[in-house]
Amino acid sequence: MKIYQVGGAVRDKLLGLPVKDRDWLVVGSSPEEMQALGFTPVGQDFPVFLHPETHEEYALARTERKIAPGYTGFSFHTSADVSLEDDLRRRDLTINAMAEDEHGNLIDPFAGKQDLENGILRHVSPAFVEDPLRVLRVARFAARFDFKLTEQTLTLMQEISQSGELDTLVAERVWAELEKALAEQYPVRFFEVLQSCAALENIFPEIDKLFGIPQPEQYHPEIDSGVHTMMVLQLACTLTDETIIRFAALVHDVGKGLTPKAQWPSHRGHEERSVEMIHKMCDRYRIPNKYRQLAVIVARYHLDCHRIGEMHPHTILKKLEAIDALRRPERFEQFLIACEADARGRKGMENNAYPQAKFFRKAYEAAKGVDTQDLVDKGVEGHSMAEEIRQLRIAAIRKIKT
Repeated sequence: MKIYQVGGAVRDKLLGLPVKDRDWLVVGSSPEEMQALGFTPVGQDFPVFLHPETHEEYALARTERKIAPGYTGFSFHTSADVSLEDDLRRRDLTINAMAEDEHGNLIDPFAGKQDLENGILRHVSPAFVEDPLRVLRVARFAARFDFKLTEQTLTLMQEISQSGELDTLVAERVWAELEKALAEQYPVRFFEVLQSCAALENIFPEIDKLFGIPQPEQYHPEIDSGVHTMMVLQLACTLTDETIIRFAALVHDVGKGLTPKAQWPSHRGHEERSVEMIHKMCDRYRIPNKYRQLAVIVARYHLDCHRIGEMHPHTILKKLEAIDALRRPERFEQFLIACEADARGRKGMENNAYPQAKFFRKAYEAAKGVDTQDLVDKGVEGHSMAEEIRQLRIAAIRKIKT
């Protein structure tokens, strides 16, 4: 029996990155031997065991064969005669198909180290096309490392897109890959790769439809809405690491993809169309409610935030109430960041200030800070109390505008 460290841990070590999760591969053993050594079986589809002390995962070397559609449609074969190279050959990319033995020696049968050094994402074998999830995984690795795909790997991904296999992806797995991609350093690359292999229109049609549709006349119409969306997402990445804000930035304008051509100069009403599409997308991929809620208020109110300084005090208070800022200050801050990303995610405006956020924040603080003790002392209650508080808040907001 021989044990090797494999996969991401080997890759990240070579890149000088922190190793978070370690995966171990066991060659020349059996389930019975592993259990006899104190390992606990946990794998449902193939033998995976937890180490009795470290609780890290140890998998028996295996090969696989495609027997049905989808990324779960495989049969697995494990036995003592499955070699290390046999196991590595079934992996997706060369940079993930390396191993390290107990002495720290690198085993690299598919030149993964060279591809790492050259910034290349390359499939290991033609069997790559058998797993549709690999389209999303490769796009995510592009978002993590900003590596380039080989033409051959891109061709195989296009083949997967044309095969209909992407339709077999489970909603939760799609969302898991999207959420991970949004947390990476270059999430725009995720969508660029999906678009280049014709997968974007299948998996995220809401985003794909934005490309080719011009921006409103006042916002550099020579840049289409898809390019603007990618600029907003990239700007959001410079402002925050929070994936919930990056998601809201990504989908804030999806309604423009449904704008009738006659309305392209203004995109009138796209906010509510965006809200409708966000709900459908969140339903389809079972996206958590916290993502949905922020995305909806950003889609519906980001234009209001851009012109907040022009509004009357009572209107400003209505916007604060609609956003639920007085009860959800943390989400209000997330909203402001997403709005700033939208305002600056335009050609020539990337380095501009966004004073609207500062003003809106001051309005919130003024409204939140009104003293209601005098009303309590006077015995004001119920509807009257609520209306009196509103008037105090409007007056407080009026003061910051003068």
